[in-house]
Amino acid sequence: MEKKIFLTVNDKPLNFTVTLGDYNKYINEITPFNKVAPARNFLMRTVDADSRDALREVVDLPGVGVQIAASVLEEYTPDVNITVGK
Repeated sequence: MEKKIFLTVNDKPLNFTVTLGDYNKYINEITPFNKVAPARNFLMRTVDADSRDALREVVDLPGVGVQIAASVLEEYTPDVNITVGK
């Protein structure tokens, strides 16, 4: 599944193209002690070329890369209804 995602961060448009492979690689890179680098790498892998410079301006600000990644992932992942039976 490929999805185009459009965000605005500090009045700068950021466009991303996320695939299932990108999503899976990000999830596999996260560890309990490593969240910032995987978020940054995910964003840099998925940002469209025309948004790359704008992303570089904000991605390394404290906590911003993780916040942007969370927004991209929220838009990418579908809503599902899961019920656990006993």
